Amino acid sequence: MRETDSEESSSQPGAASDISQRLDRWLWFARILKSRTMAAEMVAQGKVRVNRARVVKPSHPVRCGDVLTIALRGRVQVVRIRGAGLRRGPPQEARALYEDLASTSSACEETVPGRRPSGQGRPTKKDRRDIERLQDEE
Repeated sequence: MRETDSEESSSQPGAASDISQRLDRWLWFARILKSRTMAAEMVAQGKVRVNRARVVKPSHPVRCGDVLTIALRGRVQVVRIRGAGLRRGPPQEARALYEDLASTSSACEETVPGRRPSGQGRPTKKDRRDIERLQDEE
């Protein structure tokens, strides 16, 4: 029993693939959500998936290489975990914990008719017609 304890303590901190961390804690460390309580609530509501599987326990372990799909603020955020957090540090440190995979799919979101990027002002006549056409189809 002592030998396994010494082996674990001698493992390098760079071997992050062996380290697992609670999902709610990782979301908080990575600054995806403002508080750990909010992170736990999001997970419990089923708004977070780990490797395409819905997770409802905030204590679900995550490790390097896992892909998280998060429904947040009306958008879907897809990130790959790069490392486990040791503390809730500055934003630069938090961004190093994950790789954003959804940035490649942002072009698909802009082509949806009737959907305008925020800050673009009032809809044009063409946008209004597209919105009305979509509403008539439903």
